[in-house]
Amino acid sequence: MTTATISSKGQITIPGDVRHALHVDAGDRVEFVEIEPGKYEFVAATRSVTELKGMFGKAKRTVSIDEMNRAIAAQAAHAAKAR
Repeated sequence: MTTATISSKGQITIPGDVRHALHVDAGDRVEFVEIEPGKYEFVAATRSVTELKGMFGKAKRTVSIDEMNRAIAAQAAHAAKAR
C-alpha cells in the first residue's frame, strides 16, 4: 500500500508510482470524488468523461430531460431565496 503524509499546510506529495499510474505530472489537476460518506476516490481531472462511466454504479432510475430541467429550476429558485 502506498501512503503519504499530510503537511501542516494540509498538503501531500503524491507518490511517484501513483502519479505514474494516473498519468499526472506537476501542474495537472486532480479531483477528490466522494463515493460514499467518508470515502473518496482520487481522480485525475485530465481523464476523458467516458472513463467516468460506471463510477457510481447503476442508476436507480432513469430521469427525463424535463425532470432534470424541473430539478434545476427548483434548485435555482431555492438558491435565490437563500440569498
